[in-house]
Amino acid sequence: FWAREVGNLIGFQHPTIPVHHQYVVTATVPEVKALKTELPVIRDLEGSYYLRQERDGLLFGPYEKMEKMVLQDSWVRDGVPPGFGKELFESDLDRIMDHVEMAMEMVPVLKTADIINIVSGPITYTPDLLPMVGPHQGASNYWTAIGFGYGVIHAGGIGKFLSDWIISGEPPYDLIECDPNRYGRWTDVPYMCAKARESYGYNNVVGFPKEERFAGRPTYRTSGVYNLLKDKASMGFHSGWEQPHWFCKDGDDAGYKPSFRRTNWFGPVGRECKLVMEKVGVIDLTPFGKFTVKGRDSQKLLDRLFANTMPKVGLTNISHMLTPSGHVYAEVTITQSAPGEFMLITGSGSELHDLRWMEKEIMEGGYEVDIKNVTEDFGVLGVAGPSARKVLQKITDEDLSDAGFKFLHCKTIKLAGIPTQAIRISYTGELGWELYMEQKDMAALYQAIMAAGQEEGIDNFGTYAMNSMRLEKGFRGWGAEMNCDTNPLEAGLEYFIKLNKPADFIGKAALQEVKAQGLKRKLSYLTMDTDNVDPEGNETIWLNGKVVGNTTSGAYSYSTQQSLAFAYLPVELCSVGQKVEVEMLGRKYAAMVVQEPLVLTEPTRTRLQKKSKSKA
Repeated sequence: FWAREVGNLIGFQHPTIPVHHQYVVTATVPEVKALKTELPVIRDLEGSYYLRQERDGLLFGPYEKMEKMVLQDSWVRDGVPPGFGKELFESDLDRIMDHVEMAMEMVPVLKTADIINIVSGPITYTPDLLPMVGPHQGASNYWTAIGFGYGVIHAGGIGKFLSDWIISGEPPYDLIECDPNRYGRWTDVPYMCAKARESYGYNNVVGFPKEERFAGRPTYRTSGVYNLLKDKASMGFHSGWEQPHWFCKDGDDAGYKPSFRRTNWFGPVGRECKLVMEKVGVIDLTPFGKFTVKGRDSQKLLDRLFANTMPKVGLTNISHMLTPSGHVYAEVTITQSAPGEFMLITGSGSELHDLRWMEKEIMEGGYEVDIKNVTEDFGVLGVAGPSARKVLQKITDEDLSDAGFKFLHCKTIKLAGIPTQAIRISYTGELGWELYMEQKDMAALYQAIMAAGQEEGIDNFGTYAMNSMRLEKGFRGWGAEMNCDTNPLEAGLEYFIKLNKPADFIGKAALQEVKAQGLKRKLSYLTMDTDNVDPEGNETIWLNGKVVGNTTSGAYSYSTQQSLAFAYLPVELCSVGQKVEVEMLGRKYAAMVVQEPLVLTEPTRTRLQKKSKSKA
């Protein structure tokens, strides 16, 4: 609970807040004392409490609902009282009686047990319940290990994790969900308090796939089209941003209805996939992290940071930052917009995570560059589908034909009726056309595109559809198929790794060693025979009664009418045709390794269609 004040010393506002947590300790319980072995810890999700043995008695602690729980918000406003150490708060048994009664029903000996102590003390929460562990962006060599709702029980593991990272220069394994840089300026005090109240009760609830929590939303991070879309879409939360997950139309079952199985969004997402595959759709991609890099050493810096060669002026490519041991630290889209001037695009959750890594290399290497985080300055719209080029051509005099604007090219253009001077546009294939503009011009551009595409049947689509289509086309996702636990060779990213480039990029020597020794596992592409459930990632893979791997991400393929998943398997099980089983909801479903991708990318489809026509 001192973390916020320590951060304040150098201008950081760590989003941590103390919560009054109570637990009850009983005197000796004869039935407990008679046990031959220690009682296992019990977590009752319906009663929202935990219970464990405490000497010859019992200890149980509830997590109250948001209307009853108490925040020590005065410490956020006025600071922790000087000298506060092991002092406690005044207990309030009435506040937790609902939970006490449910615990007595579950563990009847509590009814006759004598309560000898009711403890109420501060535990520190972050907005999403997870701690903040690792180096912090914005200050050199500033490390955090804060926001642990369960306290000292984490000390050994976190101490080892951090010491390994400090010594080696990279995390010993992937723990991105606890990265302190997942938060930013948008985690202000009102948001932090709202999330703490909401999250406290989430300690003991069932967590659903694609879970959303709505307290404290929206933050100030809303895109220029948010007001146009908010009543049409089911919004998701991405690093403070509101972004459409899927769109609801008349007759659809609206609202957020989480489930372990296919739920109300399943049909509408299929409709959006069909829209993009057959016509043209628009998606808000504003949450992307965005950086500009320029200066005398810009190319030298990026050649050191990234394993791919840098694109020429007007071109775009996908590049990866690696750790010293050759694991994938980040995936970034890089465009050289002018000589020595680059735009870098990363995922929404990687914004400050990636920026910290780059700033560290700049400082240690003494590079003369200027790097700027422009994430909030620019809105981004994606326009995708076979009619996308035709629609955009209607609102610009720039030549957008196949010959005039090729795959992975980027230009700055003017669009009719848009007040801004120029809009940056790139053709990236499956996300179609990406348009970058100032936030203030985003609504006007969106409306112009929608008006231009009426004849082509233009409509909106969201991130659920995008994820389904990226899996169909075999596109890897950072944080799933690649992270600090995987190297790019086993992830199937060889095309983007230039081991023969002159620059000594970070991780190059380690990756050369990995290649020489050979791989033990590889990323495979699975189709699955399922019913009303689809893989999400992290499902166990079985073969002949033994665990042989795990999925990394999955979804339903609307184009091929089956479930798909990426999975890591031993190299001897990666051959096309290999059959395995994937465990979901207590049942094992038949799966098979297939050749990827099942659906070709739009540029490839266009190229094959032209080739077919020329032969005819």
